[in-house]
Amino acid sequence: MTRELPMDFTGGYCIPIDHNVEKNHPDCTWPRKPLALSSIMAIIHTPKHSKDSGQMKEHFASIISAIGEDLTRPGLADTPERAAKAFEFLTRGYQQKLDDVVNDALFPSDSNEMIIVKDIELYSMCEHHMLPFIGRAHVAYIPTGKVLGLSKVARIVDMFARRLQIQEQLTLQIAETVKSVTGAEGVGVIVEAKHMCMMMRGVEKQNSVMKTSAMLGSFRDDPATRTEFLSLVR
Repeated sequence: MTRELPMDFTGGYCIPIDHNVEKNHPDCTWPRKPLALSSIMAIIHTPKHSKDSGQMKEHFASIISAIGEDLTRPGLADTPERAAKAFEFLTRGYQQKLDDVVNDALFPSDSNEMIIVKDIELYSMCEHHMLPFIGRAHVAYIPTGKVLGLSKVARIVDMFARRLQIQEQLTLQIAETVKSVTGAEGVGVIVEAKHMCMMMRGVEKQNSVMKTSAMLGSFRDDPATRTEFLSLVR
């Protein structure tokens, strides 16, 4: 008979954990150690970005020509320019700074109860195949004296989603950023998405959904807090 193991919802992964393996695998203990500050800063860092529409237009033209299409036909004549503009939009997160996104929208609050923003739509680009993945994020935190403006949670999700990404990293970026900005007691993030790189190519599975999570602070350390969050976003 197969024994169902509890799930580890930390660090952007959903991994079955068997606590009996601690003797041989001490790194598998619950809760896991929080990341070092240097690791956190690397996760939420915005790379230097200098957009070059002209260069992107040339490269898109080269790609279209390389597949054997005729760039002079009416339907494709303006496609390189349109594609370059679209790609700028899809990756505009590289041009955003966290300070501008948050815009000082932190407000004093006596609340110490869980705040959840559910079903935040997100659109991102897989960094492996540069194909879209589309889904939603659920973000929760427990404030310690200040709360973040409601729309800013969604804007933080967008800032990181609009970059070349993998879902595991995106989940952790959102969580670490919300914790850094708010000084929250704890943060929980769940992202669920469908990946075109798995649907349109390769294994071609149309109904698969990837779910990732990151639990920080009290969401990591306190089972009751974690359970409350998971029950509210189901």
